[in-house]
Amino acid sequence: MIVKESRLEKLKMISKGKVRDIYDLDEKLLIVTTDRMSAFDRILHEPIPYKGMVLNNLSLFWFDLMKDIIPNHVAETDIEAFPEEARSQKEALYGRSVIVHKAEPLKVECIVRGYITGSGWNSYRKKGEICGLRLPPGLKESEMLEEPLFTPTTKADEGHDENITFDEMKKMIGESLAEELKEKSLTIYLRARDYAAQRGIIIADTKMEFGIYKGSVIIIDELLTPDSSRFWPARFYEAGRSQESFDKQYLRDWLTGTGWDKDSDPPHLPEEVVRKTQDKYLEAYRLLTGKDLLQELGIG
Repeated sequence: MIVKESRLEKLKMISKGKVRDIYDLDEKLLIVTTDRMSAFDRILHEPIPYKGMVLNNLSLFWFDLMKDIIPNHVAETDIEAFPEEARSQKEALYGRSVIVHKAEPLKVECIVRGYITGSGWNSYRKKGEICGLRLPPGLKESEMLEEPLFTPTTKADEGHDENITFDEMKKMIGESLAEELKEKSLTIYLRARDYAAQRGIIIADTKMEFGIYKGSVIIIDELLTPDSSRFWPARFYEAGRSQESFDKQYLRDWLTGTGWDKDSDPPHLPEEVVRKTQDKYLEAYRLLTGKDLLQELGIG
C-alpha cells in the first residue's frame, strides 16, 4: 500500500525536504514524514510504503525514552487536536505527522560513532583517524570502538554536510554550547545502544540535531531512526566485514551495485527491493519497541 502524500493547500509549506514536508502554524510547525526515499542526496522514484510512519513513530518512541536527558520539540501528536485544515487530511497524515514547537536549529549535526564503519572506516584506512581523532592501529571494519566518538558535521542547506573537528564546532557555536551538545549526544547514544542491544540490534552510529527553544537546548527533527542511524542485527554481527542492516544501507548497496554514478537520474527500484526495504524498516520498529506498527495503527 502506498499512501498518497498530503495536499494541505490551506497551510503554508515552508520546506519540502527529501523526506519531510514542513508547514507553518504560526508559533508551531506541522511536520509530515512521507514515504519518499532518498539515497546519495537523491530522491528515488519509488516510495517505500509505511517508511514515513516508521520514522515518525520511532522518533516519538525515542523522544519519550530520552525525555529525562533532554526535552524535545514535540507539541502535539493527536490529529484530532490539529488545526481544521490539517484534520481534513486525516487519512494522509495519520501515523506520519506531528506538531512541534518552533526552535532555532543549530547549524551542526551531532554524530556519534560506536563502531568503525562507513565514511569513518574509509577515513581510518587512509589517515588512521576520524574527524581529527587519532585511533589505535589494527582496527577492523565494523569493530566496536573502545569509547564512542563524537564527530560533528556542518548542517548544509544545500549539498553535502562536511566533517568538522570538535574545536571547529566550538568556534561555530561557542564552547559551552558545543560541550553541552557533545555530552547530550553521547548520553543519548549510550542509553540507546544498551537498550537496543537487549533487543538484538546493534546501533553502530547515529546523527542528531538540536535547536534552541525558549533559551534552552532541545532535540529536534528525528531521533535514532533507520534514516539517521546504522542498525545491525546482532545475531549476524562479525567484525572485519560490512554488516547486514535494518537501515537503508541495503538500498544504498543495491544502488551501488547497479553501477549508478550517483549524479544522474537514479535507477528505478524493483518491486523486490522496495518490499525488502519496507520489511527492514518495519522489523526495526518491531524489535526496538516490541510492537507491530501496522497493528498498532490499525492498518492492514
